[in-house]
Amino acid sequence: MSIGHTSAQMALRDPDIRLMLRVRDDDSAAFAELVERFQARMISVMHHLLGDAQEAEDLAQEVFLRVYRHRKKYRPKAKFATWLFTIANHLALNVIRHRKRRSALPLELNESGPLGARPEEQLVADRQQPPTQQLQHEELAAQIRRALDSLNERQRMAVILNKFEDMNYAEIAEVMGLSTKAVKSLLCRARTRLRDALKDYVYMDGQPVPAPEADDTEAAAEAEEA
Repeated sequence: MSIGHTSAQMALRDPDIRLMLRVRDDDSAAFAELVERFQARMISVMHHLLGDAQEAEDLAQEVFLRVYRHRKKYRPKAKFATWLFTIANHLALNVIRHRKRRSALPLELNESGPLGARPEEQLVADRQQPPTQQLQHEELAAQIRRALDSLNERQRMAVILNKFEDMNYAEIAEVMGLSTKAVKSLLCRARTRLRDALKDYVYMDGQPVPAPEADDTEAAAEAEEA
């Protein structure tokens, strides 16, 4: 099957791919629409990973700049969102590693950013009726933020992509450069930790999360070392 035929087939299934193919052909209006579709989501993911609203906006802008710079090389092989967040994952990990070389920076717990609710606030909205007291709402959002911040960056990324970008194991594996089994192990460990941290507040998935199985040990090591 030719590359052109493959692109056409995938474009029929993914409207974002159709937009990106127009971007590849130097359609500036298509690029503006693509940014509009993904900007808020990208900033939210970056904010959640980095803990700094301004840095999240700057890095999200860099993701879209890279998309535009490399538009001529774009060949759809997966959903557009998977390709986009692969770029985002690489950039975010570079920033986090650079931070670690300098010194650990504290994560901000009280900013929601300029473009709407952060993921932990969305989670509150999903799992509760509208709060009757603003203080209770803010306390729960802060607790979820702290729980997510307690995860390492790979666990956090896997959780965000799974719960807030609705990616399946295979899509997350492609974004993060891991095996599907490693992603499953990452999410299992992360959910167990979140469930324990939030047991007095909410159930993340409506039911207890089982502990990792013995045969997940190798996958866990791959996920943590990758």
